[in-house]
Amino acid sequence: MMRTKKGATGVALGAVVALAAAACSSGTSTSTGSASTAAMAAKGGTLFILNLGPHNGLDVQQSYVGADLQTANRMYSRFLTTYSTDAEPKLIADLATDLGTMSDGGKTWKFTIVNNAKWQDGQAVTCEDVKYGGSRTFATDKISNGPTYTLQFLDIPTDADGSSAYKGPYAGTGQEHYDKAVTCSGSTLTLKFKTPWADFNQATASLGIFAPARKDKDQADKSLFAPFSNGPYMLEGAFDPAKGGTWVRNPNWDAASDPVRKAYPDKIVDVEGIQPETVYQRLLADGGDDKAAITFGTAPPSVLPTIASTAGADKRTMNVPAPYVDYVQPNVTTPAMSNPKVRQAFAMATNRDAYITANGGPQVMIPTYALCNKVLDCYKDFNPFGAPTAGDPEGAKKVLADAGVTTPLNITVVYRKTATRDKAFAALKETWDKGGFNVTLEGITDRYYRTISSPAMKTKDAFYASWGADWPSGSTNMPPLFDSRVNLTETSTNQDYGYYANDAVNKAMDAAYLIPDVAARERAWADIDEMISKDGGVIPLVNQKFTFVHGSSVKNFQVNSLFGGYADLAVIAVK
Repeated sequence: MMRTKKGATGVALGAVVALAAAACSSGTSTSTGSASTAAMAAKGGTLFILNLGPHNGLDVQQSYVGADLQTANRMYSRFLTTYSTDAEPKLIADLATDLGTMSDGGKTWKFTIVNNAKWQDGQAVTCEDVKYGGSRTFATDKISNGPTYTLQFLDIPTDADGSSAYKGPYAGTGQEHYDKAVTCSGSTLTLKFKTPWADFNQATASLGIFAPARKDKDQADKSLFAPFSNGPYMLEGAFDPAKGGTWVRNPNWDAASDPVRKAYPDKIVDVEGIQPETVYQRLLADGGDDKAAITFGTAPPSVLPTIASTAGADKRTMNVPAPYVDYVQPNVTTPAMSNPKVRQAFAMATNRDAYITANGGPQVMIPTYALCNKVLDCYKDFNPFGAPTAGDPEGAKKVLADAGVTTPLNITVVYRKTATRDKAFAALKETWDKGGFNVTLEGITDRYYRTISSPAMKTKDAFYASWGADWPSGSTNMPPLFDSRVNLTETSTNQDYGYYANDAVNKAMDAAYLIPDVAARERAWADIDEMISKDGGVIPLVNQKFTFVHGSSVKNFQVNSLFGGYADLAVIAVK
């Protein structure tokens, strides 16, 4: 998936770890583990996962959060392909018998579905289930917030407005187009694409785009928290996105049919609604059930000194490369941000240094001006407006004055509220205000990404977000975030939170896909990255790093950086 391989085993917290991963739910640096070994792991016990929440959703076709996708794949939803748990993870077959067969230069892919996978009620997982799962993404009126690559790639006609002529399995409109592009012959799945998709089997490992779904169990948008399992665990009772839920063993999952998932714990309890500072206080205290606890949330800066000073915590601490780039996306449709000069001034006044300091310093993140992670081949070293990492508020004020904009200009910036991010955005606001703006900060805690992608938020001027490549290519950065044709619908912006719609950028993305040489193609994505930034369509802030602590009873703790950079539930044990 990615290029650099850094075997960063649980290092001392104060050490600087080289950034070496990139993926929304994937990357290519090595998985890194603690001193626990597989030989120490045994089946049994209860694993606790402590998170802030509320949870975004359990429906893999509606999921685009790395931790959620990795959790789903390891617990209840097998994908066509996945990532191994080796010391150096690699792409491997999962629900398919192999990594797929490509022909027509990448326009046709075939997979054979294994014959021993079962749903939680004992029915076999079939090719038709995989085909149906892939169809759900096209129902954009009901299935949203997930990846939209298939809307763009599958060989299905488009309507006059650029949307797919197939409207998904619920409306049935254009079903014949989908049935021609995606076919089943026995257990063989065949997919036809408009343009080559040479790394499609990487996409099927990272994302739930062709994860199976049972038609008779599908509740459309009501399936968001009602998964039907074909993995080692199934939901016991209901899942409350604000509080969590409990996962128990799926009696119809057979370990012999699934060599990837060791499924050591008897039960996994997902606890949502705990502030990150409290999570780490509990993990460091290491008492009671918390001895068997992990978290998918990186340590906030306020607890980093405590981690470093807690006796024995270094043996339970990992500082590892993170896949994500934090950014702010202006909403180009609001009265203020529809003016490119206002977007330029806003970008120039952005203080990345203050943002990094508020988040904990250079061991937590490093500054960037590019949406592509610095370790990706699509990374380009550019500075769209020549502003330093501390921002240039005086220069921003001059841009506004020259454009005839009355200052201070009132704008609202929306961000995902946490105690740390409150401080980080307060620091950004200080320089933004010095640059001629009067910023109102609006923090949101509930289902953040689903909330900001809704039409109700269209009046807001800018949005915080975080992103990492789904696999190591600019094709998993630019189109999923800025291709208006596959993102913008009446019900959602999907990942294009700022309503960015630029015909020249869309055409450049279409052209980039067709470049046969890999290096030249990545340079094209880099140019598009710069093109969008120079238009003020995005303001990248930083590349992240992760610090994790786990309970002392947790065995075999390791981070799979090919699959999001989070704790790998395929191998974690508590006994």
